[in-house]
Amino acid sequence: MSTKKGIGRPLRLASGIELPNRLAKAAMTEGLADGRGRPGPKLVRLYERWARGGVGLSVTGNAMVDGRYLERAGNVVLDDPGAEEALSTWAAAARKGCPAIVQLSHPGRQTNRFICGRPLAPSEGPPVKVLASFARPRAMTPLEVEETVARFAAAASACQRAGFDGVQVHAAHGYLLAQFLSPLTNRRDDRWGGALEGRARLLLEVVRAIRARTGRGFTLAVKLNSADFQRGGFSEEESLQVVRWLDGEGIDLLEISGGNYESPALLLGPGVRESTVAREAYFLEFARRVRGVTRMPLMVTGGFRTLDAMEAALAEGALDVVGLARPLALEPDLPGRLLSGQVEGSEVHPLRVKNRMLAMTAEAAWFGDQIHRLADGREPDPGLSPYGSIARYLVTEPARGLWRRLTWRDPCRTAPAGE
Repeated sequence: MSTKKGIGRPLRLASGIELPNRLAKAAMTEGLADGRGRPGPKLVRLYERWARGGVGLSVTGNAMVDGRYLERAGNVVLDDPGAEEALSTWAAAARKGCPAIVQLSHPGRQTNRFICGRPLAPSEGPPVKVLASFARPRAMTPLEVEETVARFAAAASACQRAGFDGVQVHAAHGYLLAQFLSPLTNRRDDRWGGALEGRARLLLEVVRAIRARTGRGFTLAVKLNSADFQRGGFSEEESLQVVRWLDGEGIDLLEISGGNYESPALLLGPGVRESTVAREAYFLEFARRVRGVTRMPLMVTGGFRTLDAMEAALAEGALDVVGLARPLALEPDLPGRLLSGQVEGSEVHPLRVKNRMLAMTAEAAWFGDQIHRLADGREPDPGLSPYGSIARYLVTEPARGLWRRLTWRDPCRTAPAGE
C-alpha cells in the first residue's frame, strides 16, 4: 500500500456498498456489444481486466435505456428482455474485486445519422455540428418524455436483477438529460421546459422513478455537467442549483464533468486558466463550489494524472473519489500501481493533433482502439498512430451504424407517440 493514505482509504456509500479505495474507473464508450446490444466475451474480458487493475469502483460505458436510439453501434442495450443472462455474466466479471455500476443513458440528438435518421431532442432544432454526422432532431412529445422516465427506471431494475451494485444516471456531455437542462436545446413551453425548475424536471423524475423501482440498498449515482461551456447554455450557477435539488433526493454519489460533443471539455479541457491545467483536474474548482451546497460523496473526472494531485484534492476535501478514464485505456493496472507505490502517476497525455475538432475525433478513436485491444486480450499499444485510428474510426463507425440501421429497418422512423 502506498505511504500516501488518501487514495487507499475505503469509502462506504449510503447505499451500503464499500469502495475499497478512492480510485474509480469512469465511464468510457466501448462499442463492444453484439448486434442485439448484448454484452459478450469482449466486455467480460475488458471489465475483468479493469477489476484486476485495482480500481475501487467501476462505472461502465453508457448503456442505452432505449434500443432505438444509440450513441453508437455496439452500445449495450437494456430494454432487451432476452439479455438477462448476458447482463448477469457481465456484472459478475465487472465485480471481481470492486463494486460496479452501470451508466444509464439516452443520447437524444447525439444519436448519429448512420444509426438514426430522425433523433429525439427536447425541442426541434439544428443537428449536432460534428463532422456532418448527425441528423436534425425532432421534438419529443409529452408522452415520450414520460415514457423516457419509465425506461430509465426499467433499465435500472434490469441492472439490479443482473447483480450490479447500482446505476449512474448520465446527465452530462450533451446527452438527452443534459439537453433538457440546457436552454440552448430545451425551448419547450410545457412543464418540461422554461425556467430551470422545468428543465431539471426530467432528471429529477428519473432519479425518483429509479429509487422507487430499486430501493435504498441499490446505489444511485448521477453524472452532471459543471457547465456546457457554450454561450447561453447550462451554467455553473444552474448546475449548483441542480446539485441542491439532487441533494434533497438522497443520491449516493455525484460525479462532476463538463462539456458536450460541440464543446468537448472532458476530452480537450474546458479552456480554463493555465493554473488550473497545471493542477491537472479540469473541474476541481467547480467541485470546491459544490462542497458549499452539499456534503454528498463527490467524484471528479477529467485531467487527473499524478498521485500528488489526487492526494492533494482528497486531502483538502474537494472530492471523495478520483475518476480515471483515458489513463485506464492505456494503463489498466494504474490504480494498483498507484496504491502500491510503484508509480507516481500516469504517462497518458493528450494526443498531438492541432485541429481541435480533429483532435476530439483522434482522442476518441485512439483510446477506443486501446480499449478494443484490452477486450481482445491484448496489451495496449502506445505506438499506435492517431491518424491511423482516425481513419479506422471514420470507416468502421458509419459502416457498423448503417448495418444496424438496415438490420433494424431504421426504428427511429416510428411515428411519434400520441399526446
